[in-house]
Amino acid sequence: MQLVALQNLLDNTSFAILFATMLIFWVHVAFPNLPYLRSLGNAGMAIANLCIAALLGARWIDAGYFPLSNLYESLFFLAWGITTMHIVVDRIGNKSANDTAKRLIGAFTSPMAMGITAFAALALPAGMQVSEPLVPALKSNWLMMHVTVMLLSYAALMTGSILAIAFLIVTRGQDVVLQGSSFGTNLRSVTEAKQSNPETFAAFAVEGMGNVLNSANLSSANTATLVSENATQTKPLSLRRLTLGETLDNLSYRAIGLGFPLLTIGIIAGGVWANEAWGSYWSWDPKETWSLITWLVFAAYLHTRITKGWQGRKPAILASVGLLVVWTCYLGVNLLGKGLHSYGWFL
Repeated sequence: MQLVALQNLLDNTSFAILFATMLIFWVHVAFPNLPYLRSLGNAGMAIANLCIAALLGARWIDAGYFPLSNLYESLFFLAWGITTMHIVVDRIGNKSANDTAKRLIGAFTSPMAMGITAFAALALPAGMQVSEPLVPALKSNWLMMHVTVMLLSYAALMTGSILAIAFLIVTRGQDVVLQGSSFGTNLRSVTEAKQSNPETFAAFAVEGMGNVLNSANLSSANTATLVSENATQTKPLSLRRLTLGETLDNLSYRAIGLGFPLLTIGIIAGGVWANEAWGSYWSWDPKETWSLITWLVFAAYLHTRITKGWQGRKPAILASVGLLVVWTCYLGVNLLGKGLHSYGWFL
């Protein structure tokens, strides 16, 4: 009973901390001159991460198996994965991101983690929050291998997709071509930009060259020129916003680049486990079908970036669609679909 009470305390504490953290990040976006707010927000994400880890650990001890057998447990593991990905992306951003991008990372990742914990702790029926004995098919070491990798891939893909949405919001729907050092693109120098589009280059020079010359990363700025496709029709974005867009685009790509291999490994592990449990590697179960759709969407995203050299708005839109696909794969078919993975809450 003590472990059950501890679990109830930790899930509510995680929600409260993430809610406060979300507000802190949002206030920091509104008031950027308060630098301590970012450190406070990052501390909140780290504390929430530890609280969720303690919750899962207590549940593991109480139930006697790794806590991934029902929706409540998987939601909290997903929230733990997203808070972990926030820490990872923030560490990457410390080396390459500008101050505005660092503020926006938490402003977009914290609401997602908070919403997941709120749904798990407050919205799920009490019967779905209770640990129950595993069914025979789940009594396998593949439970930890397959489900943990899949949920970590979902966390990374969701983080990358939400940063892609942030990119679209920052650029405000303008067709922005990022010609820089992101993976799979052809470098384009400032001189080439000047020759191909003098008007955009003039705006670039007037608004931002002073900032670039004062930057410690001059070479990166010179090889990361961002040009508006319709510069003659619309006012080019300022250098500050273009640099912010480039940073969000790059961080989004890195997060998705981490999540896609994990998704691939998870699908393969699931096929092996399915063959052991049910005698078939692939049965076109709704969950399996949507896992394949998710894999194809993000494979297309990476293909367009690595092979076609896409950057900016087009891949960001594709990644945004990927966020909806991931949620459908993870939650939609589990609650609404009929199949081997269904939790059967609504139907």
